Formats: sequence, structure tokens, C-alpha cells
Amino acid sequence: MDDRTKIYKEALTHPIFEIVSQAAKNLAIDSYVIGGFVRDFILNRNSKKDIDILAVGNGIDLALEVSKLIPNHPQVQVFKNYGTAMLRYDDIDIEFVGARRESYHFESRKPVVENGTLEDDQNRRDFTINALALSLKSKDFGRLIDPFNGIKDLNNKIIRTPLDPDITYSDDPLRMMRAIRFATQLDFKIDEKSLNSISKNHKRLEIISGERIVEELNKILMTPTPSKGFLLLYQTGLLNLILPELTALNQVEEIEGHKHKNNFYHTLEVVDNICKTSDDLWLRWSALLHDIGKAPTKRFSKKQGWTFHGHEFLGGKMVKKIFIRLHMPLNHKMKFVQKMVTMSSRPIVLSQKEVTDSAVRRLIFDAGENVEDLMTLCEADITTKNPSKFKKYHNNFKLVRQKIIEVEARDHIRNFQPPISGEEIMQIFGLPPCREIGSIKESIKEAILEGIISNDYNAAYQFMLKKAQEMGLEIINK
Repeated sequence: MDDRTKIYKEALTHPIFEIVSQAAKNLAIDSYVIGGFVRDFILNRNSKKDIDILAVGNGIDLALEVSKLIPNHPQVQVFKNYGTAMLRYDDIDIEFVGARRESYHFESRKPVVENGTLEDDQNRRDFTINALALSLKSKDFGRLIDPFNGIKDLNNKIIRTPLDPDITYSDDPLRMMRAIRFATQLDFKIDEKSLNSISKNHKRLEIISGERIVEELNKILMTPTPSKGFLLLYQTGLLNLILPELTALNQVEEIEGHKHKNNFYHTLEVVDNICKTSDDLWLRWSALLHDIGKAPTKRFSKKQGWTFHGHEFLGGKMVKKIFIRLHMPLNHKMKFVQKMVTMSSRPIVLSQKEVTDSAVRRLIFDAGENVEDLMTLCEADITTKNPSKFKKYHNNFKLVRQKIIEVEARDHIRNFQPPISGEEIMQIFGLPPCREIGSIKESIKEAILEGIISNDYNAAYQFMLKKAQEMGLEIINK
């Protein structure tokens, strides 16, 4: 038996497949399980919690018939505009679609859709490894239908399009991102003809929405080694369309024997490093963007050599522009990334000096509940290849972490709230909101952070009275 027609009944042991088979028989249509479920089963990757069912007929009708055959009749979500339906059974999302053929207009990735055969539907698939289908017909239940030798590509770890890649990528340019994402997720190589086609067609990505692009970027960032994907994005020209702020870092200049490091490749190392210690998507975004302010702030002087003064502050401002441009969430997630980028050098500077209590208090105050994330980012930022320097930096960070624990236990700076509120200060001195009230509040905060007074009410009250006396204020209400 040809590998491409092998029987894979062991993939179809879940009861849903027999139910779909019976429902399709009731409707006198053929049905298949297709795509990622089949691919992942053959790769022994049991990561998917969803199944795509292809009906050579009406997919919505098949979903409704399946629901009738399942006890408790799970609700069917119908998406008429797309001709698809979905239901949830045994914690698995099952999507139903009718076989179709597609044709595209050059200026849009939205296809003109017509009813089609199984062959038509497999032809329109993005990659050979995603065109694999298993029959759910009773006469050949579990038979693999593999018209493009997808099994061979799985074995050889190759990403290849079923048809001419120029047509595949021009029709739906998002497939270029998907090719790179799958290559990164599965640790596969992109077929040379296909990779050249991505480079040739990369500007077609301009018709794709920021939301769809970011969805693929997020999946690349959530892999164990995102640098593989970002290098492919850079190599093909896609990254310069998506994140020119990042590609601007890929240059090294030398003046009078002074050379700075390549901050693009350094950034990819930092991203890979942080993936070893955190699976937080937004912390990974922070690592990706932490040095974007370096290209526009780069300066050379004979006295100092290469400098990047203020790159963290500028980088934080650039984060918002990127999030807006790519239609990313402008909420607490963006603010978190901004904070991490803006503060990305603080612990590093701290670790290179004597670690004072006041400096640690300020770090905890400014980072707040994100101080651990910030430390994780900064440890990932150590990419030196010098073993003694690497060990020294990590040991210094251990000292900073220990100091954070000690200072926080004693001074309770994290999520700091002033021991005396502005309202109480106004009441004591009989004043409305004014510059003097703000000055007293700020002085109390600074005194606590500098260790002049402890972080408690009595110490703050006595300090307030002293400060007010210096300003010529009198107590009205004790």
C-alpha cells in the first residue's frame, strides 16, 4: 500500500469521528477530517484541541446533523458568511466546512468561493502538510488522501505549497507568514522555491490587516526559539514591512576603531533567552522591542565612543506607535510593554554598582508589581560570550534580587501608597488642592525612598509637620 493511501484508523478512535461518519451517511455526502489534526497525529504532536471536518456538500447541514446524534445536542454556531459551523464536544472544538474552490482578485485576500470537490479543497490548502485528509466514509474509514506527497514532506521536515508558490502566496499573502510560523513551530525548513517566492512576493503582505499579521507574530513569539522565525522574516523582506524599527538595528558602524555590537542579532538572542524562563507573551514582546530606541539615539564622540543615551525612554514612546500601527491592544498589555522597555536598563545599571537600599527602593517603586518581570527581562539581556563576565553579571543580579526581597520585606514599597493622603494633608492645613500640598506629598515619598524616614504613618506625619513649618504653613485641624 502506498504511504499516501495508508489506513490511519488509530487516529480516529475518538467517538466524534464515528458520529460524523454516520451523520454524513444520513445526508448522503462524503466527509473527511483534514488539516492540522491529521498533520499533528502523524507527527505525534498531540497539541491540537480542535478538529476540521470537510464535507463534500453543505458543512453547516453536516454540523446540525452531528449535533442531533450527540446526547444533549450541543449548540451549533453557524457562520453563514463563511459557510462554516462549529460545535464543542468533549472539550474539543469541531469546525465544519463544505469543500470549495477559490479564486482571488489581486487587490484582496478575500476569495470568490464556489462549491467544489475534495480535490478542489486540497488544491486551495496552504501547504502539503496541511492538505492531508482522512476519510470518514464507512467503506474506507481512516484512509489517508495525500495528493501532494505531504507525508514525504513531513518526514523530510519541509514546508512546501501544493501548487505554484507564486500563486499560493500572491492569492493569500498571509500564507507567507504562516509558512514561517510553521517552520518555526515544527523546526522545519521552507522549500527553496517557496522561500524564494516569499522574498519575491513579500510586498503583497501590505494588503493584510495588522491584526492577522500580529496573530502570526504572536504564534512565532510563543515558540521555544522565535529567532528562527524572525531571521526568516528578515531574510525574506517581510520583517522590514512589519517592524522596520527592528530591522533598523541590523547595522554595525565603525569610526576610528570604535565599533558597536549588532543590536538586531543581540535582540533575537534576548528573545530566545527569555523564552527559556517565561511563557508570558507580553514579556516576550518586551524582549523583542527592548532596544528599538537604539537606532535613532545612536551617536559617536571621540570622548565616549558609541552611545545610545535615552534609548529606553524613546523606545517606550515607540512602543505605542507600533501597537497603533499593527492594531494591537492599547490597554494594560501595551502599558506593560512600555514599562518594561522604558525600564529595561535600570536593573543592569544597578547590578554594575554598589546596590544601595535607596536605589532598590526606587526600582521597586517604579516597577511596582512588575519588578520580577523586569528582572527576568534584564537577566535575558545578558548575551556576552565571555564566561567570566556572564557569571559576574548573573551573580550581581542574584544580589539585586536578594536586596529586593530584603528591602520589600522591611519597607513595603511595592504598590506603594503614601502613609498620609493628599486629602488628609489638605484637611490638616485647611488648604484646597494646590502646589504646596503636592510638594509635601512628593517630599514624603522622596524621604521614604531615600531611607530618611520609614514607610509608616507616624514617621511620615512628623516629617510632614517639619516640611510644613519650613514652608510657613500652620495646622488648622489636628
